[in-house]
Amino acid sequence: MKHEIVIVGGGAVGAALVLALHRAGIDAALVERGAPPPAWDAADYDLRVYALSPASTRFLDTLAVWPEIVSRRASAYRTMRIWDEQPQRALEFASAPLGLPQLGHIVENSLLLQSLWRPLAEVPLYTGVRIAALKLDEDAARLSFDDGRELSARLVIAADGADSALREAAGIECLRRPYPQRAVVCHVRTERPHRGTAWQRFLPTGPLAFLPLADGRCSIVWSSQEADELLALDDAEFRLRLAAALQFELGAIIECTRRVAFPLQLLHARDYVRPRFALAGDAAHVVHPLAGQGVNLGLADAELLARQLIAAHDERRDPGNLRLLQRYERARKADALDMLAVTDGLNRAFGLRSETWDGLRGFGLDAVNRLAPLKTLLARRAVGA
Repeated sequence: MKHEIVIVGGGAVGAALVLALHRAGIDAALVERGAPPPAWDAADYDLRVYALSPASTRFLDTLAVWPEIVSRRASAYRTMRIWDEQPQRALEFASAPLGLPQLGHIVENSLLLQSLWRPLAEVPLYTGVRIAALKLDEDAARLSFDDGRELSARLVIAADGADSALREAAGIECLRRPYPQRAVVCHVRTERPHRGTAWQRFLPTGPLAFLPLADGRCSIVWSSQEADELLALDDAEFRLRLAAALQFELGAIIECTRRVAFPLQLLHARDYVRPRFALAGDAAHVVHPLAGQGVNLGLADAELLARQLIAAHDERRDPGNLRLLQRYERARKADALDMLAVTDGLNRAFGLRSETWDGLRGFGLDAVNRLAPLKTLLARRAVGA
């Protein structure tokens, strides 16, 4: 089979990219090694949630999927509070000074995927298949499946995650460093309302985030060196430990769901492109979740790549041309490296503990709170506005 463009990986980034290309009249196909995503369950809350930035929701709106997400279940947050030792000295960002109705939305992974996959009925889909080989020739990129079938395209885009087999097949090296933390996630009900606020405290063992959900609960992401210990606690002990870690800013933790944990890592591909080949999303970069920017970086990849490929299609240019792809690489690599540096640096800085360092850190947070232009700049960068 031949297609103009083939995207490998049916997560949020790959699905958004193929939908954008299809809507522009481009013959784009999607390859996903698993089955199509299961239906979103309104009776249950997915433990995996994303903090979507205004830039991401604008992109999803251009794809005509954002209204469905909002109508089903999305929680807007208008304030962020960030601190380490003293909550009264928290750095606070609000949407109003930025001229925004909100700083972002908390959305479940399952809802996002269902909303992106629903319009793909007319897109060529290859699901439940495994890729045996990738060959990049001068005139085409060729994929071989383990069942003997082959696909060829003028461009193959790998959006197949951090452990991208296609990245390795293309010979692209990457920097990979595991963090000494795992992220413990669950949903909790708190004594006090979250007030549409995202809360984050930096602890010596790693950052703790409370993200506001639409049903009044919070989704927590606790990146900790003590993840095994946190998972081993019974519910009562965990709820007490969690409330104390947030310094009881939301009062007691009344109830919590089951807890799961996943490993954390930093990853960055040395190159994002080859002739007739490109990386997008986690296949190109993985950042620490403390800023909640992983999926936003990936959707920004998809948006820019789609825009450039649609322009090339309209001008009848070759989508697999290296010079065209390098423009995408330069723009997205700069943004990803900035976010990698910020998230990794913050995680390291707040993990250091000494009287001098604690004082400097507190002084820095106070200074940012006082300097309105700097605070606005940081807030806009944080939410992708």
